[in-house]
Amino acid sequence: MFSQRSFRALPLIARKTRGLARLSRFEKIWLLPAWFLLGVSRFLILFVPFRRLAARLGGVGHLAPWVPLLGARDEAVALSIARVVRTAARYTPWQSNCFPRAVAARILLGFHGVPYVLFFGVNRDAAGAKITAHAWVAAGRVQVTGGGSFGRFVVVGCFVSNRCSFSG
Repeated sequence: MFSQRSFRALPLIARKTRGLARLSRFEKIWLLPAWFLLGVSRFLILFVPFRRLAARLGGVGHLAPWVPLLGARDEAVALSIARVVRTAARYTPWQSNCFPRAVAARILLGFHGVPYVLFFGVNRDAAGAKITAHAWVAAGRVQVTGGGSFGRFVVVGCFVSNRCSFSG
C-alpha cells in the first residue's frame, strides 16, 4: 500500500508543517497570496514591456538612494511582508529571482499602505566584462527584498511609493 518512498517523505512533510506552524498569523494569511503574486509578477515581467510595467511600480524617484522613515506598525508589517515573500519564493515552480520578488513585495506594501522604494541597480564584475542587474525593495530600516544591495550595486533607477513625498 505505501512504498518506501512514501515513508521517506514523512519527515519532510513533518518539517514543513512545523515550519508553517512557526509563521505568524499575518504570514499564514498572506503566504498563498504572495505565492500567487510572485507568479503574476513573473508573468508580467516576461510578457509586458517594462515601460508599461514601470507605470505601476510607483512614482519615478531620484537616483540618490534614500528610504522613507516608518513608524513601528509599518516597520512590523514590512518585516512580515519580507518574510512571507521570501518563504513563498522558495516554493514557486517558476523562477522567483529579485525582480518578481521586488514586484510582489511592492504590491503587498502598497496594499498595506506602507511607504517603500523599489530600486534597480547594476554591478560589474572585477574584470569589468560582465554586468549584473538587481532589483530590491526597502521600507524604512527594513530590506524587504534584495538584502544589503546598496553596497554592492549602483542605483540606476528607483520607484517610490505614492505615500512618500520628498523635495529635491
